[in-house]
Formats: sequence, structure tokens, C-alpha cells
Amino acid sequence: MDLMTALIIGIIVFPALLYWIFKDAGVSPWKSLIPIYNYFEWNKIINKPWWWLALMLVPYINMFMVMLMLVETAKCYNKQDLGSQALAVIFPYAYLPYLGLSEKEKYVLPENRVRAKKSVAREWTDAIIFAVVAASIIRIFMIEAYTIPTSSMEKSLLVGDFLFVSKLSYGPKNPQTPIAFPFVHHTMPLSKYTKSYSEIIHLPYYRFPGFSKVKRNDVVVFNYPDGDTVALKMQNQSYYGLIRNLGREAVWNNPYEFGKIISRPVDKRENYIKRCLAIAGDTLQIRDKLVYINGKQADIPENSQFKYIVVTDGTPVSKRVIDKLDITEQIETTDQGDYVLTLTSQGVEKIKALPNVKEVRPVIQPKGYWNPDIFPYDSTYVWNVDNFGPLYIPKAGVTVALSTKNLPLYSRIIEAYELNKLEVKGDKIYINGKESNSYTFKMNYYWMMGDNRHNSADSRYWGFVPEDHIVGKAVFVWLSLDSQKPLFGGKIRWSKLFRGVH
Repeated sequence: MDLMTALIIGIIVFPALLYWIFKDAGVSPWKSLIPIYNYFEWNKIINKPWWWLALMLVPYINMFMVMLMLVETAKCYNKQDLGSQALAVIFPYAYLPYLGLSEKEKYVLPENRVRAKKSVAREWTDAIIFAVVAASIIRIFMIEAYTIPTSSMEKSLLVGDFLFVSKLSYGPKNPQTPIAFPFVHHTMPLSKYTKSYSEIIHLPYYRFPGFSKVKRNDVVVFNYPDGDTVALKMQNQSYYGLIRNLGREAVWNNPYEFGKIISRPVDKRENYIKRCLAIAGDTLQIRDKLVYINGKQADIPENSQFKYIVVTDGTPVSKRVIDKLDITEQIETTDQGDYVLTLTSQGVEKIKALPNVKEVRPVIQPKGYWNPDIFPYDSTYVWNVDNFGPLYIPKAGVTVALSTKNLPLYSRIIEAYELNKLEVKGDKIYINGKESNSYTFKMNYYWMMGDNRHNSADSRYWGFVPEDHIVGKAVFVWLSLDSQKPLFGGKIRWSKLFRGVH
């Protein structure tokens, strides 16, 4: 039985726990055993309006409504204190039968119940708990606020953009680590390294139904695939990149520089935002910086950027021109003194028109040049950021032939994402102790890249994004702040407010 089936069955049969409470309320107890109808009777017992039942039909909201109904049921036994109400919500399978069976607990009709006078502290406590629970449900299952921390999506999304991410678009994930401090991700407030969650309870991955699937060109927020292991003092760098470049001993034996090495569950890994270039089942290739999907050139995002070498007649490109072109990336120079500028296609045309500019040519890592930091980090695959692939993007249920040659492409999927034991002995591959010359993928995978193509740590550096890492779809920018400017000197980018993400 999968998680969704268990949840549906649980919601339907849950009121059966109210068998003895129905009896106390003067309602035939057998009514608690009839799915769906039992909620109608339960709502009457606690004397709530019809729209409470209507909200029970709304996915995700219905879980919150059940919690409220449990609290109201506890009040029918004069349980006005916060502790008893919490017991009803957290341990209903034990507490509800106790209320109905205990001789010392007396049922009181809602209309006869004496309204308890609450202290100011209790009023505030109830209000805060309600707000936290309601906001948490919205954040987990519906929509979450997100801030753009890096320039990998410049100019499509800017550093300092505040946007909303829709969990409903692709379907929200169940919280795999449900015991956590509210409204923070993986680290406690006012702390650099203290975990904000506990792994005492760890739920299996399940995604509720969404409005759509991940599509090509969607701007997607996801959990960083390389973030399962982290060097706490260098959280902005890939742990695996550090190991490849420095060696495991250098990283593990130097806590002063790298900090403690920890692991993180999927839903507590860093949130990244990129554009989905290829979906499960696609074949991706990059040729001279242009992306091809299944042999056809992919659409180039309107505001995508690349690096260009700008050759002038010896006179500098003025700051006024730089500001007019809205060049925000660091300006570099070549050994010959030429400029290296990050430009959109519109910026290229504008800078070509300058009288002191003699030549503008793209920066391209040539085919045949191997970048060891590029996935899959194997010299068999002589790939770089501008010439890469072809590479098949795995699809659930599809079987690929395995050999020691192509194993570097899929080894992390087999071991880290789909949790198999992988061994190589000579030229033979063993999965879970059995010799294997093929592998069938359990999940769909995606290929994510930033629109700022020459300044983006994306799938070219760490490979595939598994479907269980997908968080949601970026839909709307509601605020945009320029951290380099003062509050009353252009800090708010007024022209960038209230815009959709395309």
C-alpha cells in the first residue's frame, strides 16, 4: 500500500475512533462507521456550520480541518486546557477512545458548554498556535516564499528578487522530516550550524497530485542534489567537488577550515532555482553553447546571458555604458587587455554599435577540451560547459544497458538517489550483490540550467535532478531589492515588482 492510499483510507475511517463519543452524544454509534457520512454526523455533534464540511473537500486544507474538529471534540468533554487539546490532535488514536470510554470524562452538548474565560496569555498562545499551524500547512502544501540568492538566473531573475513558489503546480511533497522548527529550512534562527529538524521520524517520499508535470523551460525550485553531504563551513560549495579537488582526508581532517561534515535528508537540502532544459526521456546535447534536445535546438530564454570578449580601439568602455547596458556581472579582462563582459543578445547588439568597439566574439570552451569539474568527472567523457553530451535523461521504468564505460553517468542515481548497493569488480558490475549488465530507473530525472549560462552551478556540474528533489514552480515576483543601493536611493526595483516568472 502506498502513502497516498494509506492517507485516503485513514481520512475515511478516522471517525470510527469516535464510536463511543457518538454514543455519548446521543447519536447512533454505527453512524461513525459509515465512510463520508460519519464526517457529516461528526460536524453536527460539535455544532459547526456547513462550510466546515465544504472545507473538508479541499485537499491539504482538510488535514487542518480535522485538527480543528479534534480540538472541538475535546472541548465537548470540557477539555479547555492547551495540553489536553494537544493530546487530541497529536494522539487521537488513543485519546479519543479514552474520552468515550472513561467513566470520569463526561460529555457536554456544545450548546450547554460553559465558555471558559481565557487569560490574555492563553488568548495569545492560541492565536499564535493557530497562525503557525495555518501558515505551516500553506507553506508545506501550497505556496512558499523564496529569495534569489545568486546571479545564476540573471537577467530573468535578479539577486534580491522575492518570489512565490507554487507547490500545487507539480504537487506538494509530504514532509519527509516532519519534526522541525517552523518557517526555517535546515538551520535554526540566529545560528550558523545548529540543525532545525530532527530525523527521529523520517517519512518515505510521496508527491500528492498536482496541476501539471514539470515541463521544458519551466523555472523550477528544487533541493540541491549534491547537498546530501555538507562541509558546514563551506556550505556554498559542493562537498563532492571539494573531495575531487582536495581529497577526502584533506577535507575530513581539517575541521577548522571546512567544519563538521554532516548529511542532510532530501527535503532539508539547499533550495536551488534553475530552468528545466530537459525532462525524463529526453536526450540533451550542448554544441558551442547552444542546447539541443532530441536533436533540435532548444529555445533560448529571452534574457539569457553568455560571456563575450569585447575588443576596443584602445579606449575603455565607460562606466556610463556599463550602467546603460545593465551589466551586473564582474567585468574581467584578457591577457591582451580586452574586456570579458556578460551580455544578453540585446546587449551584444548595443555594444557592437559603440564607435570604439572593433569586435565582439563569444567565449566558448571548444569541443575536445575536458573540464574535470563537469559531470560525470571522467576523462572518457571529454565535456565542458559549452560542448557537452549527448546524454540521455533517465525516465522511470526505462532500462539502460550498463557497462564500466557508461557507469559514471548513472552510478550516483543507482547508489545515492535510488538507494542500491553498487560494486565494481574488474569489468563486472554488481547491484545489491547480483551481477548486472542493465538497470531500470525507479524515478524520473530532469536537467536544470541557469539562464546566466557562464555563471551558473547547474546540472552541467552535478548532473541529474531526481523527481523527489523537485519543490515547486516559480510563479510570481512580488518584491525586488538591490542590496548595493540605499533604501531611499533605488534599493527597491519598482519596475521589477509584481511580475510573473516565464
